[in-house]
Amino acid sequence: MSHPVATSDNTSDRGNGPDEYTPGPRTVRAFYQVLANTAVANVTSSYLWWALTFWAYLETRSVLATAIIGGSYMLLVAALGVVFGVIVDHNKKKAVMVLASAVTLVTYLLAGGLYLSFPEAVLVDWGGPWFWVFAGVILVGGVVENMRNIALSTTVMLLVPGDRRDKANGLVGAVQGLAFMVTSVFSGLSIGLLGMGWTVVIAIVATALALVHLFFVPIPERGVVHVEGAAPKGFGFKGVIPAVVAVPGLLALILFSTFNNLVGGVFMALMDPYGLTLFSVEIWGIVLGVTSIGFIVGGGLVARFGLGKNPVRTMLLINIGVALLGMTFAIREVWWVYALGILLFMCLMPIAEASEQTIVQRVVPFEKQGRVFGFAASLESAAAPVSSFIIGPLAQFWLIPYMNTRAGRDSLGWLLGPGEARGIALAFFGASAVLLVVVLLAFVSAPYRRLSAAYASAPVQGADAEGAAVEGASEADADGPTDSDVSGPSYVDATTHAAAGSGNVRVTSASDVAAEGDTDADRSVRSSSR
Repeated sequence: MSHPVATSDNTSDRGNGPDEYTPGPRTVRAFYQVLANTAVANVTSSYLWWALTFWAYLETRSVLATAIIGGSYMLLVAALGVVFGVIVDHNKKKAVMVLASAVTLVTYLLAGGLYLSFPEAVLVDWGGPWFWVFAGVILVGGVVENMRNIALSTTVMLLVPGDRRDKANGLVGAVQGLAFMVTSVFSGLSIGLLGMGWTVVIAIVATALALVHLFFVPIPERGVVHVEGAAPKGFGFKGVIPAVVAVPGLLALILFSTFNNLVGGVFMALMDPYGLTLFSVEIWGIVLGVTSIGFIVGGGLVARFGLGKNPVRTMLLINIGVALLGMTFAIREVWWVYALGILLFMCLMPIAEASEQTIVQRVVPFEKQGRVFGFAASLESAAAPVSSFIIGPLAQFWLIPYMNTRAGRDSLGWLLGPGEARGIALAFFGASAVLLVVVLLAFVSAPYRRLSAAYASAPVQGADAEGAAVEGASEADADGPTDSDVSGPSYVDATTHAAAGSGNVRVTSASDVAAEGDTDADRSVRSSSR
């Protein structure tokens, strides 16, 4: 029978006692600080990214240039999602957040230096190299900032008691909505009133302030938590798929979310063209800003009421609502119907995101969550651009021309009504109908039942769960330690980790990671001496 072993060479991390590591009022306050700090960082990176997109189009009038910028961003997020997740798993969460903010700050400083070094006429020449260098460094800063969001999802487990994590995830969704709401309005105003130079300056100052504040935010962590029996080596991609398939139904959940984003790519590609058919560009920006309040409303609802006993069921119900909205919000070319539909859509999105995060936090061992979140982000981020690139030509060369013909109006006019953008409405309706069918099938599927059962039976993980001993603890049985079996604060759930295919549970500090080059005999001697 294996015994959980917890090791740490970093005695300075011991803190003042168990209360520092057990989720409670103190750690919840720390979570709020991390959340507020991340909100500032997200708003800043989104603000500069949207500003770059607006500036690039206004100066070049090239849809191709902005498409390349946007597509590159999504592809990099998809490609680096697992890398970011592994970095989060192999390091303390605060260190990851500091690293991400520092890299983002450096890239923004480089962008500012480029803006001062070259005339704007050189930078806006998208046929020359400096336009792409300038856009590229801003792109890197925005992509790296996504690593903070993965780390934020794992800090929910560190800092928030198990029975409140679904509500905390709702607040995370509200923060993301706040970033969208602020940037969709103020990025355009900033470019129009201040220009790109001062916009970069604002981003540099805000990023620097968030980084300085982060140094004073407490995130109590004893060390790097893992179960492989040794300190992490390399990027450990081989641990991603086993961590996913070890939980019945989890891979199906991620694939479903990926399909959901595949359908979402249709909306990503066509919502702006449809909106600009109904509104002027200025009013459309304001409509997006106002309706994005729905992100905050949806996140607030989760924070207030939670997700219910089965977040898997909640997520599927929310997707039924999304499908019905997609089938109806453009069914007539009426501006207030479209705006109301977008508002309700944005209310539902944080609930779906919080459901997925809560499920992963419950059924995946803590030390593998970064990789799982990164893997999911990679698949889901890659899906939307694919469908977006497909639906664009289909809508342009088939759906829109067809609905402008007499045959199209006669065959589908009873459903979609008259108007100049009925082809886009047909794309919305068709994609949403497919989503509705898939969700209904998911409700009666075996993966849904298995994942629901896995969630219901999984013990609450985290610093407040029963589990492995920390440094100085007596030996405990991995099949079911009790509070009396440990002499320090509990940190991870040994039973869950053993079920995931691991024999030993270890908590290593940075010094353990530095010693990863030791031989097995060296590690054995070091562990025995403890």
